[in-house]
Amino acid sequence: MKASYTKYTLNFKAPSGTSRGVMTKKETWFLVLQDTKNYGIGECGLLKGLSIDDVPDYESKLSWVCDNIHLGERKLLEALIEFPSIRFGLEQAFLSLGSNHPFELFPSAFTTKESPVLINGLIWMGSEAFMLSQLEQKLKEGFKCIKMKIGAIDFETELKILKSIRANFTVDEIELRVDANGAFSLSSALEKLQKLSECQIHSIEQPIKPNNWETMAELCERTPLPIALDEELIGIQAVTEKEKLLQTIQPQYIILKPSLIGGYAASQEWINFAEQYDIGWWVTSALESNIGLNAIAQWTHTLKTTLPQGLGTGSLYTNNFESPLEVSDGKLFYRSAKNWKTNIIEEVCT
Repeated sequence: MKASYTKYTLNFKAPSGTSRGVMTKKETWFLVLQDTKNYGIGECGLLKGLSIDDVPDYESKLSWVCDNIHLGERKLLEALIEFPSIRFGLEQAFLSLGSNHPFELFPSAFTTKESPVLINGLIWMGSEAFMLSQLEQKLKEGFKCIKMKIGAIDFETELKILKSIRANFTVDEIELRVDANGAFSLSSALEKLQKLSECQIHSIEQPIKPNNWETMAELCERTPLPIALDEELIGIQAVTEKEKLLQTIQPQYIILKPSLIGGYAASQEWINFAEQYDIGWWVTSALESNIGLNAIAQWTHTLKTTLPQGLGTGSLYTNNFESPLEVSDGKLFYRSAKNWKTNIIEEVCT
């Protein structure tokens, strides 16, 4: 077996803002395996400034994986505990290699019968006019669940937008989620949660920065609206620590981003503990290309969850790879009549 890798830069169609800044480009990495007959591909979805494996020797570690591919999947995954995005790329690549089709990792009704995954529509931070224009577009596209990034502009302006949405759409018509990306201060968080609750918000992701377990636990106990942990899960590798975090904070939800928390197996550990402690969960992509998004979506469909998932990011880029993935009426479909059109594998192998 041979292994190789390459870097690819994804270009955003429009600058996309979060409380951590505005993004115009996103680097990603592809790992390709080849045996005598087949190839397999996996995306290592590194997020600058957020992934714990955003380190200077990242490319060196990818090179080490390729040089030591003979060790096999299990031993390599054990050696990559501090590189969750590479772990996930490796899991994908081995599944891809063993599949009848390199992009069909989890054959199911999603890939064979166009059974969709319900998803939320994402509204990025920006001016009030920009955010409202995005909302109008998402509603036209048939989304019933809207997730709005907050924390970058004035909170009262964001609150005004949410109140405007709720004044025009009932809870039954539109489910509203917000994502603060840790933007609230420890002292103001509860007051802001109380104001947001007036808009009948489904949940808020990561209201304060991670690693403030005691404060987050108090917020989850006193909050007037459900709290979902997101960045809080990043960097928690040991199974015992995962359980300890959930026992300590007792959130209402957790959000699983396989690229950031170590892939399928690591995500399943979180799901097992969440269900043990009656904590809800959903899966979200982390700005991967359609190759990584496809790998996450196929797995998510097998989990048979009914909550809207965060898998609507495939249309963000000007140079994404054409794929069977299609968003329609607030759902993600795998259109079997469409073909994958990508030369990324040829680029890696030459």
